[in-house]
Amino acid sequence: MNLSWIRNPQVSAMLLLGAAIIGLVIANTGLGPGLDAIKQARLPFTIFGLDLSSAQWVTDGLLVVFFFVVAIELRYEFTQGDLNSVSKAAVPTIAAMGGVALPAIIYFNVAGADGALGWPIPTATDIAFALGVLALFGRRLPTNVRALLLALAVIDDLVGIFFIAVFFTETLSLPHLLLGVVGVVAFWLLGRMYRSRRGSWPLRIALLAVALITWWLVAMSGIHATIAGVLLGLVLAPAPAESAREKLEPFSNGIVLPVFAFTAASVAIPQVPLSELSPVFWAIVIALPVGKLFGVTIAGLIGQAALRVPKLERVKLSELIGIGLLAGIGFTVALLMNELAHRTAEELIVEGTLGVLAGSLISAVLGAVYIALLSRRYPPVDTTEVTTRDAEEYLRRTDSEG
Repeated sequence: MNLSWIRNPQVSAMLLLGAAIIGLVIANTGLGPGLDAIKQARLPFTIFGLDLSSAQWVTDGLLVVFFFVVAIELRYEFTQGDLNSVSKAAVPTIAAMGGVALPAIIYFNVAGADGALGWPIPTATDIAFALGVLALFGRRLPTNVRALLLALAVIDDLVGIFFIAVFFTETLSLPHLLLGVVGVVAFWLLGRMYRSRRGSWPLRIALLAVALITWWLVAMSGIHATIAGVLLGLVLAPAPAESAREKLEPFSNGIVLPVFAFTAASVAIPQVPLSELSPVFWAIVIALPVGKLFGVTIAGLIGQAALRVPKLERVKLSELIGIGLLAGIGFTVALLMNELAHRTAEELIVEGTLGVLAGSLISAVLGAVYIALLSRRYPPVDTTEVTTRDAEEYLRRTDSEG
């Protein structure tokens, strides 16, 4: 079955949005209590010491696949893609840091001490959603705009992964962690063998078994289980990594992310006036669109000037503003960090979720309108040229990794 259509960023973004809307609607109908009961339900027995609710199996289990695919993309971008040299990575890194720092500062100032733990929430950018909006409304924009947005989102994900590993780990079991590191090394070695032996079935089964064991060890160590997916994706050799990405990306885009979006967004909207919503809600709603817009735009301008990027190669101010608007679409990683930051306060999870959804929606709408208007300034894209260029890039990438 040809599932290439699911790889389309526009389709991925629409699936995410549709799943989130359905989850939010159901949670606020008579079916809401039943859905919440399903999310909180647990198995009558533990699985090798893991006692997780249905919702936690989604965030700690299914979502690992998404982070594994993201890690493969991260490795490619830092070795052969748009970030494969210090000079290429410098500007998007500076822009990304501005897009992390300013939202965090805004959040701190609005949320106050009671919601301080949630400061990483508005620092995230959703790759699938942001690129989907850009692909849908900004087809005429220069390729360097998409490249900068992709690079910025990749670095944002890397920062988000660091935040999850460092700031959201409450307890740490060193024996499990050390054995998890051994599992990562074993996965790396098997990946090298897979490359040299053209990927026999016994090796594929061994890779899957080691991956599952490593995931369990990381989960038991106290570090969030998604970190296992990141580590395994980063160490897998290029040939098997590309093969895994090709097979898993449709599953990640078509099932994993929509299921997570549905689960995370299915919260009951508090029946209170807007003025009575907690500062956490307002902090996220403001920090995502405003913080990302000004943080990315200003830092991007400073980065290009400081590094003396030639004027013909620079991303224009008007284009940086569009990138900054789209960077405010936090969604997937922001929702995950919201759950981790507020796991001991159910009411803050609800308001944080609503804040992420509202802030991301504001950024998406403003970004889509702005990008659509900006795109009109550029000549129509020659789709034949784009298709040919994409095919050549795919062949170059496959040859270099095979």
